Amino acid sequence: MRVSKETAAANRARILAEAARLFRERGLSGVGVDALGEAAGLTHGSLYSQFGSKERLAAEAVAQAISGSALARIPEDSGPEVLPGIIAGYLSARHRDAPGQGCTFAALGGEMPRQGPALRQIFTEGLRSRMTRLAAMLPGRRRAAREDRALALLASMVGALVLARAVDDPVLSDRLLEATAAELRSRLDQA
Repeated sequence: MRVSKETAAANRARILAEAARLFRERGLSGVGVDALGEAAGLTHGSLYSQFGSKERLAAEAVAQAISGSALARIPEDSGPEVLPGIIAGYLSARHRDAPGQGCTFAALGGEMPRQGPALRQIFTEGLRSRMTRLAAMLPGRRRAAREDRALALLASMVGALVLARAVDDPVLSDRLLEATAAELRSRLDQA
């Protein structure tokens, strides 16, 4: 049975949203096409007709997840005054405990070396975009220096979140988040 263009577009959007969530929750290799179809309320055949392959679906879902991140929603003209809030939100127990709604870099970064060039390029471009966005918020005259600070900020936050999710000790997990947030706020105060 043929579906209208509107229904096909709605199905595609639902598939992408569910795929982005499930890939961040379970990893790229931890989710099969059947599970993706079930989560979207469609058959796996619908996924293949929309995307052609799981790899293409993954690439589009990762791109959507990155472009829909909390950092992407911050107004472009924001300055350094928003950075403490970004750090606090990113390094929060709420973010740690909701990987399906959280940072794509923390959820999937460890899997990227084993992915194909198209997916790695999307991931790289997304990271570069976040670096540029954060660098624009940081004080300083030299763009390269601001970009380096933005990369260090991103790497610190992503690394802390990955470790906080990985350990089986809730107290240590909280300490990882809190200690990193305090250190990053201290660095901002020194700038």
